[in-house]
Amino acid sequence: METMIKELKEALRFVLSAEFWRMGVLWTISLLASYLQLYTNRLFSRKAQSYPRCHPPISPSLRPVCVITGATSGLGAAAAHALSREGFYVVLVGRSSHSLSKIMTDIKTQNEDARVKAFQLLINNAGILATSSRFTPEGYDQMLGTNYIGAFCLTTFLLPLLKRSPVPSRIVNVTSFTHRNVFDVQVDQESVSGACFLRSGQYPFARIYEYSKLYLLLFSYELHQQLGLMDKPCHVSVTAADPGVVKTNIMREVPSRLSQLAFEVLKLLGLLQSPENGVSSILDAALAPPEASGVYFFGGKGRTLNSSPLSHNIKLAKELWTTSYSLFLEASLASKETSSSMSDNLS
Repeated sequence: METMIKELKEALRFVLSAEFWRMGVLWTISLLASYLQLYTNRLFSRKAQSYPRCHPPISPSLRPVCVITGATSGLGAAAAHALSREGFYVVLVGRSSHSLSKIMTDIKTQNEDARVKAFQLLINNAGILATSSRFTPEGYDQMLGTNYIGAFCLTTFLLPLLKRSPVPSRIVNVTSFTHRNVFDVQVDQESVSGACFLRSGQYPFARIYEYSKLYLLLFSYELHQQLGLMDKPCHVSVTAADPGVVKTNIMREVPSRLSQLAFEVLKLLGLLQSPENGVSSILDAALAPPEASGVYFFGGKGRTLNSSPLSHNIKLAKELWTTSYSLFLEASLASKETSSSMSDNLS
């Protein structure tokens, strides 16, 4: 009884917060707006574009490599299962070695020919929805660090390998329709790292989540532009994928009674997907033809949409790149210093 009362009080506090109503109302509106754009594109637009899936050439001695972050559950795990069936050598990235081992075992049980390990294709899928303020060891807001800064740093680190690949390579950034709720954003170091949110009386987790997904889109489009301007031909493409609403554990920090209610309502509206269905747009983005770059996949069946006008702000994207690269250099320097200190202690 005490546990039930505690849960009800927690749910009530959550319902009375501005962030709950932002999620419940604005996120639903932006999701419906995305589906409405799909519908109107199909009916009226001659520019509506979809891409077929191109299955990679596979040989016993050579398989294309796919690196998936956040691969221990939900969409990451679903993508790992699906791409292993396509013949990719799948490299799983996650925080729990136990969970990674379990996913590897599950994949190999379902597909004896699967090749899995805990760069041709990089899928930045890792993402969290944290309802309280927490920080990474580098001092970044944990949600921004996981959803955006980590993706930027990993991509920047692997980019030279992708550029040198003898076959076309691809980067897929998993974003969200929630980016449509952002109409103004700062991209200075305090904002991108999340330090500015220390001054907030209440942690604005819904807005921070939206910012992280907008940052991913700005980054995707800017990287696409930079790769297109290289002196030498570059066979690296960049796409963004929006899976819509998927029943995963991303809502685990929301009071359980509220998250269950939200899923039931979304299911009644026909908007809730399982990970196996929701992964469709990610697979579309991963398996689209090499010429598909700088596009935003949504809704499955190879379909693409226009993301928000702000996500196409070229000046903002360049400023975000400069800030993010500074954070990358700081993180790289800190990592080298830590490694050097550990070596000194061991010697």
